[in-house]
Amino acid sequence: MSVINVGQAVVLGAIEGVTEFLPVSSTGHLKIAEGLMDIPVDDDAVVGFSAVIQVGAIAAVLVYFFKDIVRIVSAWGRGLRDREERTSHDYKFAWWVIYATIPIVIVGLAAKPLIEGPLASLWVVAGSLIVGSGVMWAADQMGRHKRGEDDTSFKDAMLVGSSQILALLFPGFSRSGATMSTALILDLDRVAATRLSFFLGIPALTGAGLYELKDALGTGVGVAPLAVGTAVSFVVAYGSIAWLLKFVAKHSFNAFVIYRIVVGVLLFGLLATDVLG
Repeated sequence: MSVINVGQAVVLGAIEGVTEFLPVSSTGHLKIAEGLMDIPVDDDAVVGFSAVIQVGAIAAVLVYFFKDIVRIVSAWGRGLRDREERTSHDYKFAWWVIYATIPIVIVGLAAKPLIEGPLASLWVVAGSLIVGSGVMWAADQMGRHKRGEDDTSFKDAMLVGSSQILALLFPGFSRSGATMSTALILDLDRVAATRLSFFLGIPALTGAGLYELKDALGTGVGVAPLAVGTAVSFVVAYGSIAWLLKFVAKHSFNAFVIYRIVVGVLLFGLLATDVLG
């Protein structure tokens, strides 16, 4: 019998879709929801399920940014064939995304036992939500928001891409929160920081989902819950992306900071009173 049923998959898919690209930690919210539904958060199948349904959210990014992705990939392809094309920003950006993904791949493979073991604790999630909030608030205050997407460099991509490791090791910190905060510290404006976070998430999250698929299917999650969770994640994530880009164009990240602190404190309370274990 599957450790996650179709109804639970719908709920988890919706949570994944809403939170994957908001700087509030999708992993943290999924683990909280799993705990409330008595789903074992450190079970290999459950960890695999969470990674697989991220592919639905990534598919939403591919659809939403389809024209941008085609432009970048086309420039990359032309640059591989023609040296003169290699001066374009899109060609360079494609390589930067590839290079910036390498650190998280190395750490993800090397630290897999820790990530799926001790670091999967809800106590870690609660602490990371609060600590990550402080980092995000400081980054938003420090950043001068003066650089746009066309001003990004190889250094920017590597630093922002490497910051994804924080969310990998400390669920609750938030991949989006870590990448956006790093980009803001580097003086990118909020829209540029958000879009860079989206593009850097494509290879990392897709690779994680495909890598975990065998564990999700082989250790206790049925095909139906995986398919439903991924589909729901796609639909909800598409709407979440559109909303977030409009929001950050006119607002700071303070609302997310406050929300994360509230959730972190509540989670500590639930854990301390044994409502969640």
